[in-house]
Amino acid sequence: MNTTRPTYYDHGTPAERWERARMFFAAKDYAAAARVLDRLVEEAPEQTGPRLLLARSYYHSAQLRRAEAELRVVVERDPVEHYARLMLGRTLERQGRQDEADSQLRIAAALAGDFAEV
Repeated sequence: MNTTRPTYYDHGTPAERWERARMFFAAKDYAAAARVLDRLVEEAPEQTGPRLLLARSYYHSAQLRRAEAELRVVVERDPVEHYARLMLGRTLERQGRQDEADSQLRIAAALAGDFAEV
């Protein structure tokens, strides 16, 4: 018996799966989007786009520790990725970690050129 048969979530080319994940996300089926994106990120860990959408999917499906982990990878690789900093700050806020969140939110604001809030 073949147990490695692809499921609907990981069937198709990476481009087809990326589009499927984006459709799930747009339809607010964040858990399904995360299932597709998890495999894409595993296959191409250096790509920021899928990892950010995976983090957003985790965030919107209240998988905050997973979202934080993905966002920390992005920020470690690209410290000036302001959207990842913003999302990390929001994720930390939702976890009740305001001091850590404030730091990330200040950095995100500065990177976006919003110096009024810094």
